[in-house]
Amino acid sequence: MADNARAKRLADLIREVVAQKLQRGIKDPRLGSHVTITDTRVTGDLREATVFYTVYGDDEEREAAAAGLESAKGILRSEVGRAAGVKFTPTLTFVADALPDTARTIEDLLDKARQSDAKVRETSAGATYAGGADPYRKPADEADDTTETDGDATA
Repeated sequence: MADNARAKRLADLIREVVAQKLQRGIKDPRLGSHVTITDTRVTGDLREATVFYTVYGDDEEREAAAAGLESAKGILRSEVGRAAGVKFTPTLTFVADALPDTARTIEDLLDKARQSDAKVRETSAGATYAGGADPYRKPADEADDTTETDGDATA
């Protein structure tokens, strides 16, 4: 079992090698400049690597990029093996990163919250406080209340 630092170093190396090879070495038109390697994770035994990527474009381009990455998997793995110099070159698995979709969802939710806050601000623009500006009792108010009740009790 390898230590986590070694797995992290290998993951960083795989990310760099795959990104450079996609940019300069692969001639597949499906893997144009719109594919970005975002993260790489390697298992503890250094046998399997998961490469996360994003594609700038629509669904057709995402599917084409996934097919292109699958077809270039062997070339990329041999480049990783050459650069890493490890006994066993990890198998590569390409996974589309969900980060852009998640970020878009969060932005949509924040926009809805901003619109809701704006509606609340519009509604409360002319409103007044139900119990006055300061609805809390103060020691001076309690003293006034006790003198009034004392006066009522004696009368």
